[in-house]
Amino acid sequence: MRRREFITLVGGVAAAWPLVARAQQSAMPVIGFLNPQSPDGHTDRLRGFRQGLRNTGHVEGENVAVEYRWADGQFDRLPALAADLVHRQVAVIVATGGISSVMAAKAATTKIPIVFIVAEDPVRHGLVASLARPGGNLTGINFLNTELAQKRLELLRELVPVMARVAVLVNPANAMNAETTLRDAEAAARAIELQIQILNASNSREINAAFASLGRERPDALFVAGESFFNSRRVQLVNLASRHAIPATYADRLLPEIGG
Repeated sequence: MRRREFITLVGGVAAAWPLVARAQQSAMPVIGFLNPQSPDGHTDRLRGFRQGLRNTGHVEGENVAVEYRWADGQFDRLPALAADLVHRQVAVIVATGGISSVMAAKAATTKIPIVFIVAEDPVRHGLVASLARPGGNLTGINFLNTELAQKRLELLRELVPVMARVAVLVNPANAMNAETTLRDAEAAARAIELQIQILNASNSREINAAFASLGRERPDALFVAGESFFNSRRVQLVNLASRHAIPATYADRLLPEIGG
């Protein structure tokens, strides 16, 4: 399935799971939506989320309300934002944008259902007991982005047969995602005898600085971590990769769709 269809599915899961019970207590049940970034760059995802709600008969503003909480790239705000949603007694929390928002929601409540979207293994991170039987109050979708690190590097090797050194761009502000990406990319690189150069960027200025470093050091290719901040800065990333003429691999189709 395409990623957008998955987002629509999440909207449907969020709508269908707890709202019937909550509707008995409230005239208009409330969904909490948690994301570590800002609404900018998430237009398609929000459209898919709302379509998923409509597919199950829930129309925002008519028979269901949504409380949005955006951390604007400040990951340390997520616990407080999640706690605020719990305080408002929302019917369900939709935790998007990566593992950090899910962990914040998980720490905030053991009772309110949480629907997540993650690139990492949810079992390894303790979000669910197993994929077949999640248990607890969490369920969701794993896009397997980090597990595909080796395949992405192998595809880069096919594209650039002489590749010996690859730069890996991560967002250190999203520490859990960065650590997982680097661990898996470094293991995959060793398996096919590649050297890794680590680049960090948590804002637009640091992305420019990272590409300036690429221009000086000239690695053979670029591996961009699957990360919501990078998706939101996709135009900048794609333009810079083109300007520096460096082959690149991305975790999300949003970047190839605009020329990445």
